[in-house]
Order: sequence, then C-alpha cells, then structure tokens
Amino acid sequence: MFAILKLLLLSISSQLNADQGFDVRRHLCTVTRYDVAKDIANTSAAAANNIPNGCTPIHINLVARHGTRSPNKKRMRELDKLASHLGELIREAEEQNLSLEKVPSWLRGWKSPWRGKLKGGELISKGEEELYNLGIRIRLRFSELFDEEYHPDVYPIKATQVPRASASAVAFGMGFLSEKGGLGPAQHQSFTVTSEIPASDIILRFHDCCGNYKDFKKKQEPAVDKLKEPVLDEITTALVSRYGLKFTRQDTATLWFLCKQEASVLDITDRACGLFSPSEVVLLEWADDLELFILKGYGNSINYRMGVPLLEDVVQSMEQAIKANEEKHPPGSYEKARLRFAHAETVVPFTCLLGLFLEGSEFQKIQREEPLELPPKPPQSRNWRGSTVAPFAGNNMLILHSCPENSKSKYFVQVLHNEQPVPMTGCNGSDFCPFEEFKEKIVAPHLKHDYDSVCTAKLEEPEQKPVSNKLSQLFRCLLSLQNDDTQSTGG
Repeated sequence: MFAILKLLLLSISSQLNADQGFDVRRHLCTVTRYDVAKDIANTSAAAANNIPNGCTPIHINLVARHGTRSPNKKRMRELDKLASHLGELIREAEEQNLSLEKVPSWLRGWKSPWRGKLKGGELISKGEEELYNLGIRIRLRFSELFDEEYHPDVYPIKATQVPRASASAVAFGMGFLSEKGGLGPAQHQSFTVTSEIPASDIILRFHDCCGNYKDFKKKQEPAVDKLKEPVLDEITTALVSRYGLKFTRQDTATLWFLCKQEASVLDITDRACGLFSPSEVVLLEWADDLELFILKGYGNSINYRMGVPLLEDVVQSMEQAIKANEEKHPPGSYEKARLRFAHAETVVPFTCLLGLFLEGSEFQKIQREEPLELPPKPPQSRNWRGSTVAPFAGNNMLILHSCPENSKSKYFVQVLHNEQPVPMTGCNGSDFCPFEEFKEKIVAPHLKHDYDSVCTAKLEEPEQKPVSNKLSQLFRCLLSLQNDDTQSTGG
C-alpha cells in the first residue's frame, strides 16, 4: 500500500513539474511573439551552416510579417460581449446560491483591457522592438551587403498600406540604418518606404483582390468551425466542471482568444490562460493550426497559387542581381536587398510556395496540386505549427550567394525562416540550393499559374487584349475591397 501511495505521489509531482515547465506563450499559433518563436526555432531547427568556402552573399529578399499588434475592433467588441456574459454567469450562480469558491477572483467584475478603445489592430511597442532588432541583426549578419551609403534603389523597403505593416517597415528601417545618418544625437538616417494602392497590390496583398480565394474562404469557414467544435465542446465541458459556471462553446473560444492576447500583448499568462490545462492549450493550438492550414496554407492550392506574383518578384530580383554581378556593375548602381513588410496572409502562402515544413512525399503532392493530410492531432508530432510558420514578425529571407569556385553552380539560394536555415524539400532537403535548380524544381511548377487565371472568373473573351484583362481585374478588385470587412483582414 505504501509503495502504491509513493508511486502516486511521484506521478502527481512529475505532472506538476511538467505543468510548471509549460510555457503557454509557445502555443499561441500566429499570435506568438517573435522572441518566443525564435526560441522555438533555436531549439528545434538544425542550425548547421552549410555555406561553402568562397561563397559570398550578393542579394537578400526579405518577406516579413508585421510585429505584435493589438486586437482589431471586431475582436475588441467580442471581448466586451464576453465581459457582459461573464457578469451574467456570476449573477446567475449567485441567485442560485451556488458556490463561487472555484471561480478565479479576476473573473468577477472582469472588463476587457481594450474597452472603450475606438481604434484597434495597431503595432504596439513590442512589435516595434521586434522589427527594429531584426533590422539590426540582419545588417550585422550580412555586413558585406550593407556597407554602402543608403539609397532607396539599392535597398528598397516596401510595405502594404495597412498601418501596422508600414509602421513595421519604419521600425525595421530605423534599426537597419541606425547610426548610418546624421540626424540628431542618435545619427538617424531618413529612408523611403513605398506602397502600392490596395486595389493593385497583388505582390503583398494578393489575398485582398483574389475573388476566387475569397469565395473559397467564405465557403470553407463553416466547415472549419465544424472541425473545431469537438475540441471546443470537450474543453467547455471541462471548464464547466472545473469552475461551476455555465460556459458556452463561444465563451471557450473567446476566453482562448483572450488568453492569446493577454499572453502575447500584455505578458499575462496566469489569468485567461490559467483557466486551461496544458493539454487543453495544446488542443486549442492544434485547432488554430488546422484553421491556418486549411484557409491560408497547404489545405488548398489557391491559398498559395495566388502568391505567384510575389514569387516572380523575388526571382526577378535575384536574376537582376546575378546580371549586375556578371557585368560587374559599379557599387551603388544596382539593388542589394529587397525588403518587404506585410501580413500572415502574405508570409504563409509564400512559405508554401517555397515548400517549407513538408515531408518529401508531401512536396510531390503539392506540385501535382493534390490535397495534403491535415496536421495530426496531439500527441502526434507535426511540422505545421502557426507559432513557427507565421508568428508576429515572422519572416522568410532568401539569400543569393555567388560561388565562383563551385563547379556545379556559380549561384546558390539559401532560405532562412525566422533567421534560421530551413531545409527545402524541393532541393533534396538542403537549405543551400543551386539557383537554376531552385528555379526548376521549386519555382517553375508554380509559374504555369498566373494571378488572373487563379483569382478571377473567366469572364473575358479570348480575343480581348491584355490591357482589358488588367482593367477588368482592377475593377473587380476595387469592388472586392469595397465589400470587404476591413476590420478582419491583414493578420
């Protein structure tokens, strides 16, 4: 009997220790802060540097998501509704003389931290720091590329017109160009950030104008909600039993959203997050990852095929860099980096176009446009995690290297995801791929699809001129933007 009791106590102690070591901030899907995501990458990715001797970087493409932001107006209203409903649940329990001993004290009289705010979705100070520090790290890591005087043609910085993205570009530029200028005691350097109007930005906001994608997403969202329901129902039942309040499925979903916002934006992990056990957090994270996979990732080829204009822009910039290097253009006369700042809806499709976070057979499937299996349910392991794929400030960098002494290829592409080398399944699992092989095996299969054929219904007659197609596309895009709920786009 004593031995059984001892084993039981050891088991409980072991579980408590495991729970104490559990960091909810690592399980927030795309609401994960960049510093936490980088820790995840550092502990899970092979950081071996396979750059051969004699190779030097000659160009960088950066595609980055904006930094940590506040919730948008739509979600802030949702939190206000939660506050009202929690108050009703407490009053109902009191009227029925039910014990409130198990109810956390913070729930009584709780109000949203964002109540009364008229604006939302803006970059917060933590988000500014994420991009500012990223700019400094990139400059130091690739110092040979950034030793020239700043010029917007040499280091173009591009962003969408959504304020959190353009503010992220500014924060990055301040770090990237810190102490490079002569403005004030901090020696700031002024710089240019350019943007396309939303109606024509098919490079960084392609999802905004892609009518077929919007139709697909609208039809799929109810099915995604159905997939998540069993998880929410299971956890709702557990919460009702644990705290004695009649929580609904919607309450559970909103409390999980509150947990993610508190942990990421406010650094609070012991209130809303404390309502859930670690195993419940892991399940909720998986449900979020499913949604990301189906609506923005590998779940359907339209999710990433619409990003082909961005992929073409990246390859074109590398080809121009190779030409400048071959023709020995003088310093300052050619581009050395193309730096872009956008949204999860940009970074996730671009990640899929590169074929990252796939197993070998899965890469072949997406090349044939075959559906992939959904990410497996915990405790099974999975490659697809939103906290790694697209955290706040998440990014992909494509570094073009010149390797004049290499007999196989003179130019190679290295892919860094969140600043870590990441294997390209399409290049035999290497993170350092010959440029021509990169174009042939990873890029070319996508280029049979152009944006207009992927995103618009074939309303035009074949004999119409291309300019008519462009005007038609622009008109449809403008209509789409007018009808869009601007509070829920641009994650």
